Amino acid sequence: MTTDLSHLRKDFPILEREVNGKPLVYLDSAATTQKPVQMLDAVDEYYRRHNANVHRGAYRLAEEATDLYEGARGKVAQFINASSPREVVFTRGTTSAINAIAYGWGLYHLAPGDRVLLTMMEHHANVVPWQLISRHTGVELVYLPLTGDHLVDLTGLDRVIDDRVKVVAFSGMSNVLGTIGPLAELVAAAATVGAITVVDGAQLVPHSPTDVQTMGADFLAFSAHKMLGPTGIGALWGRLDRLEEMEPAEGGGEMIRDVMLHESTWADVPHKFEAGTPPIAQAVGFGAAVDYLSTVGMDVVRRHEAELTQYALDRLAEIPDLTVYGPGDVTLRGGAVSFTLADIHPHDLATILDQQGVAVRAGHHCARPLMRHLDVPATARASFYLYNEMSDVDSLVAALHEARRIFGVA
Repeated sequence: MTTDLSHLRKDFPILEREVNGKPLVYLDSAATTQKPVQMLDAVDEYYRRHNANVHRGAYRLAEEATDLYEGARGKVAQFINASSPREVVFTRGTTSAINAIAYGWGLYHLAPGDRVLLTMMEHHANVVPWQLISRHTGVELVYLPLTGDHLVDLTGLDRVIDDRVKVVAFSGMSNVLGTIGPLAELVAAAATVGAITVVDGAQLVPHSPTDVQTMGADFLAFSAHKMLGPTGIGALWGRLDRLEEMEPAEGGGEMIRDVMLHESTWADVPHKFEAGTPPIAQAVGFGAAVDYLSTVGMDVVRRHEAELTQYALDRLAEIPDLTVYGPGDVTLRGGAVSFTLADIHPHDLATILDQQGVAVRAGHHCARPLMRHLDVPATARASFYLYNEMSDVDSLVAALHEARRIFGVA
């Protein structure tokens, strides 16, 4: 028996749309997810009844807004089992969270001769910030390769891990391959040399139960819009001692304890990292999205996506000339499935699929080093979430057969 979440689709009004005269089949949740009415209503209610700035007004609306904002922080902390809401910093998203770590920790703790260890499946958000810090500090970037079945290759890890490695930063789940990162192995390896661990959870947190206390990492970064929440907000979770030793990457109002003419002192964690007026309505929506996912249950979300992914891998294998990238074992991967079809450019393929109402992503997926490793300029990618059904996979397969017919693939 498969996990039936079809009753949830009524919560997502956009899924009632038609595109090009066909029912919308949305298969781009790795880029951004659709939004349930519960989250939309929470944001609407905030603006209609509680809108005010936070932490700075001694009147009822300001107190209500502050309670909602800090309440959302508490919900996010509980969702990932943080030991305290103080360990959750609101950021603009995964990218800004990793930049905050790179500039707030890396800039002050890395020096020439040190190394940052990454993997070949990182997306740009977990590559470019470290490249920039390398320019400032002289730190060397080192990459773990991938195996033939697109898992992180750990066979040479013992030779790479040494006292020069100060940061191990890796994706919890690849946005291209769906590969789940070897989290426990890399956290343990980092610990042997005293390196900090940074987990890019952009694809991991929305799709799997997450417990930062058992994870053992130092930092975790993720985005709200990839887990039913609004754009413009995400979270940086950090162990409290690590956050305490970081410097803020941004300065301005609200993040200070005192400001003199030539010196300033910072507010306590997490507020020292939240300069200026924060994304209040977005935080309220983030909290509502977390409520929604918690009600469904992240173990149910994970099981549903594994079933969808297995069905997709089986159906895609029926299509001649189609190449799927990533592990074939769904216990080792999530629901982002990248593929190419014969010599059809993925952009052309995505356009044909769109004519059938099927929305997929095409391009390098902000992972150009990985594209070069796969020796392709781009891929098409279907990615699933809790509102997708087996019939969505069937629509994708039918649209791919139509693409073969249109392009005359023998």
